[in-house]
Amino acid sequence: MALLALAAGRLLGWGELASLGVAGLAVVVVGLLMTVGRTRYRVVLDLADHRVRIGQRAVGRVEVRNAARRRALPSQVDLPVGDRLVELSVPGLAPDAVHDDLFAVPTERRAVVVVGPVVSRRGDPLGLVQRRLRWTEPSELFVHPEVVALGGANAGLLRDLEGQSTRDLSDSDLNFHALRDYVAGDDRRYIHWRTTARRGKLMVKQFEDTRRTLTVVALANATGDYRDPDELELAVSVAASVAVQAIRDERDVEVLAGPGRLRTATPPLLLDDCSRLASSSAGAGVVLLGRRVVRETPDASVAFLVTGGAPSDTDLRLGARALPAGTRAVVLRCALGEDVAVRTQGPLTLATVGALADLPRALRRVVG
Repeated sequence: MALLALAAGRLLGWGELASLGVAGLAVVVVGLLMTVGRTRYRVVLDLADHRVRIGQRAVGRVEVRNAARRRALPSQVDLPVGDRLVELSVPGLAPDAVHDDLFAVPTERRAVVVVGPVVSRRGDPLGLVQRRLRWTEPSELFVHPEVVALGGANAGLLRDLEGQSTRDLSDSDLNFHALRDYVAGDDRRYIHWRTTARRGKLMVKQFEDTRRTLTVVALANATGDYRDPDELELAVSVAASVAVQAIRDERDVEVLAGPGRLRTATPPLLLDDCSRLASSSAGAGVVLLGRRVVRETPDASVAFLVTGGAPSDTDLRLGARALPAGTRAVVLRCALGEDVAVRTQGPLTLATVGALADLPRALRRVVG
C-alpha cells in the first residue's frame, strides 16, 4: 500500500499521498529492523505432573534464559495449552538472565492436553512484521478419568487362584478328575497304586485341564449408545475401574475400546489410554461388542460389556448373545441418575449404574 501510494502520488502530483507512502515505507523498514538479529534463548517447558485426575490442580513453568552475549530485546511468547493460547511477555534480558512464568492447565474434563510448543514473537508495536521462533517440543498432560476402588466387591466374580476348570480331559494337570485303566505309553508317575492293588490291574489318574481366568472389558464407543457426553464419561470411568482392579489383583485382563486394545501392563498406562477415548458415529455399539470379544479374545472367561443408557434391553441381550458358551457375561448399562438394578438370566447379567459410586454395590449384587 505504501508503494502504491508513493507511485500514485508521484504520477498524479499529489504530494500528500506521496508523503503518506513515504511514511508507510518508513514504518515497514523500522519494523523489519526490529526483527533483525538472532534471538538466542534457552527455553525450558516444565510440567509439574504429566498425569493428573479430573479436577486436580495442574501447573507448568516456562523458563526463558538469554544465552547471547548482548542484551535481548523484549519479546512475546505464545504457549498453546489445549484449545487455549497463553501469551507471556518476556522483558529485555541481560546476558544469562532468566525470566520465569507459571501457567495453569485446565483439568475439568478427561482429556489429553497438549502443552506447547513454546514460540517466541518479536516485531514492531503495530504488528506489521513478526518473527516467530519455535523453542520446545509439545508435551502431553493426561487427565485421567475418575475411578472407584472396588476392593472385594468383585472378588467372587474375578477370583483366579488356581485356574478355572474346563471339561477338557488331560493326563497331567492340577485338577484331579477320575481314574482310568492304564494304557501303554502312560506316564507311570500317575499310577494310582492303592486302586491298582485293590483291583489287581494298573489304574492311572486322569485330570481336567485348567486355565487362567481372562477378564475382558469392552467399551461401546458409538455416539448413539449415549444420551449425552456425561454418560460417556461415566462409562469410561466404570470400564477403567473394573480393569484397574483386575490389574491390581494381578489377573489377566484385556480392554477393548476405540479402534484397538488399551495397554494393561500397569494402571497408569491403562488410564493414559482411557484419557484418549472418544465416541464416534462410526464406532462399535453394544450390539457389536460380543462379536468383537469373540474375534479378539476368544478365550475370555468373564466379559464386561460397558455401554450408555440409550440401548434397549433387547440390544443389550443381542450384544451378549454372540459370546461363546461358558463365558460369564456382565452388561453394565451406564445411565446417569438411574437407580442400581441387577437382573441375572443364566450366564448373563444386566446391571444398571447411575453413578460411579454405585459400581461397587452393583458388582456385589452381580456376585451375589
